[in-house]
Amino acid sequence: MTGAGAPAADVAELDAAFAETVRRTGASIGAMYLLAPDDQTLCLHLLSGVSAELAQPWARVPLAAPAPVADAVREDRLVWVGSQGEMARSYPRTALALPYPLALAAVPVTGVRPWGALLLMWPTTRPAHMTRREQGHIASRCRLLARLLEEAADRGSPPACGDRPRVLSTDKGRRTASPAMAAADFVERLPGGSCALDLEGHITYVSSGACDLLGRDAGQLLGTVPWQSLRWLDDPTYEDRYRAAVISREPVVFTARRPPDVWLDFHLYPDASGISVRIVPSGSQPAQPASAPRQTGRTAAPARAGRLHQLTHLSAWLTEVVGVQDVIDLIADQIMPAFGAQGLVLSTADAGRLRIAGYRGYPASTIERLDGLSLDTDFTPAGQALSSGIPAFFSHPEEMRRIYPEAPQVSGKRAWAFLPLIISGRPVGICVLSYDEPREFPAEERAVMTSLAGLIAQALDRARLYDTKHELAHGLQQALLPRTLPAVAGLRVAARYLPATHGMEIGGDFYDLIRLGDTAAAAVIGDVQGHNVAAAALMGQVRTGVHAHSALGTPPDLVLHRTNRLLTDFGPDLFTSCLYAHLDFARGRATLASAGHPPPLLRLPDGDTHPVDVPPGPLLGIDPDADYPVTELPLTPGLMLAFYTDGLVETPGVDLDDSISELADHLAHADDRDLDLLIDVLLAKTSTTGQRTDDIALLVLHHEAEP
Repeated sequence: MTGAGAPAADVAELDAAFAETVRRTGASIGAMYLLAPDDQTLCLHLLSGVSAELAQPWARVPLAAPAPVADAVREDRLVWVGSQGEMARSYPRTALALPYPLALAAVPVTGVRPWGALLLMWPTTRPAHMTRREQGHIASRCRLLARLLEEAADRGSPPACGDRPRVLSTDKGRRTASPAMAAADFVERLPGGSCALDLEGHITYVSSGACDLLGRDAGQLLGTVPWQSLRWLDDPTYEDRYRAAVISREPVVFTARRPPDVWLDFHLYPDASGISVRIVPSGSQPAQPASAPRQTGRTAAPARAGRLHQLTHLSAWLTEVVGVQDVIDLIADQIMPAFGAQGLVLSTADAGRLRIAGYRGYPASTIERLDGLSLDTDFTPAGQALSSGIPAFFSHPEEMRRIYPEAPQVSGKRAWAFLPLIISGRPVGICVLSYDEPREFPAEERAVMTSLAGLIAQALDRARLYDTKHELAHGLQQALLPRTLPAVAGLRVAARYLPATHGMEIGGDFYDLIRLGDTAAAAVIGDVQGHNVAAAALMGQVRTGVHAHSALGTPPDLVLHRTNRLLTDFGPDLFTSCLYAHLDFARGRATLASAGHPPPLLRLPDGDTHPVDVPPGPLLGIDPDADYPVTELPLTPGLMLAFYTDGLVETPGVDLDDSISELADHLAHADDRDLDLLIDVLLAKTSTTGQRTDDIALLVLHHEAEP
């Protein structure tokens, strides 16, 4: 496929392969996510089985999110969820957003590089387990999708993340585009009937009997969604019953009252092409399906279930954000699309001024003009909204211009929602959603935005506190680790520290290189239990103690012994592992002692690499009288030593000795011309670039020649 028609052909081929994959697997719903250019977000690109509106809350999924598609890409594995109970245990946030019986598989779409993920969903009528043959078939189809994506990229037409996914049909033989075809589908599903809906909720067929019961002509109903054309169905219970039928593919029943006092039973029978609806006066219908408990909804307050569902979904996301940037990204990726906004400004209240913490959809010059406004500003409504605690909505530039003449011109937008962020009467900041065109803000939407503002305020307040603590702790740790390592003649050195990706991203791992005159040096690495402020503080004490004893020329066993005595005197609640090596270039000997630390790796000039057998003594801080055996080995030119902490080799379910042997194999085959690149290779080979539950320190020494 070449020439001007190649991009269109690429799209058609990818669409066909996706649709065929969903059809062959028997899935009722299929979705394909692509990695965004920043490689931090998954965008919904292709969809089948549901409408784009129904899938809107999942249109963008952060790669770091605890969600099946994110785990599939991040961990490069198939994620299988066989039941709603398993979903609740493994992915509680997803279960909250999808409270329906279903089975789910998320599979990475990976070729020469990761492209995204394929998401497949089935009703619970399928078995709760997936066979190896099924797994192999789905993996094969994902490889095909990856190959098509790579071929399109090679031809200069890679698929891009759009604002809305393309919705495809997986049924080649049946279409429901006309009332006649919809009626034929309906007849196949039910022995007689009254109404048919497509998967987007539009009425595609309605019988005369249904028109009589609903009180509307067919022309008033066809092409509409029931909760819009029949206002008495505009209720969260009814729309949620439709949502349950679409997602679970199981029959659903509910009862509704047509004013003034006519009660009707609605029996929903879904399949892959739509929903057949049986409408009868309440009480006259034969027994309802066992799987569909009766839902009356007679006490439900009128509201839009879609909005409430969306609010629940966004609330769950806001409870898990960590830092301020996470809050900004969530608002931009999830909340802005949910309300159709094109602009965002999130400001925090700081020392009487509004400091812009993040924005989207504005030029930098506009943000410079708006940043730092006083809380009592009359330039924009932000200060007034924050001081009063009352949201302000402007549907047209003229509304804004009457009160704030300059604001519309500076903003460049044509509609605004100013949402004050307040906690217990204390102003936290303000969130401004803006629009490129005038728009109305219905009372229902205003209520949802106001409720969401309270959740954003709590998330932002937590995030600011976290960022403050993190900056303090991170600064402490950076001050305790060596900024640079000293130059030692005949010795090339490289080191790396990686914090844990959970918690405060700090820890107690440390390393050091100490120059001892012209012909000797000492190398040390250690690991204080935990990764928090206490661990970082104790790490500083351990490193200081080791450095002080080393400078006096103390042998390795005594360095550890005296440092251990110092820590036991302090009585810390945390314990420390440590490995100390004295490098004597004049004698050509290296002397090592260990306090419960993983063994170093030794690579000889011929490439032979293996762990050094260093008998470990007790951890530091436990026994004040502990002894630490020493080990000597020849220090010959070309020799390389790699010191590391357990975060580099500990993997749940994998034997530690096997992990160390694997690391030794990687070191044996690594290019040693650039030690920093060598460290990059070791970190990449040991799968430490994703989520880390422990911090990592790595110190590599290469003896080139006699000093």
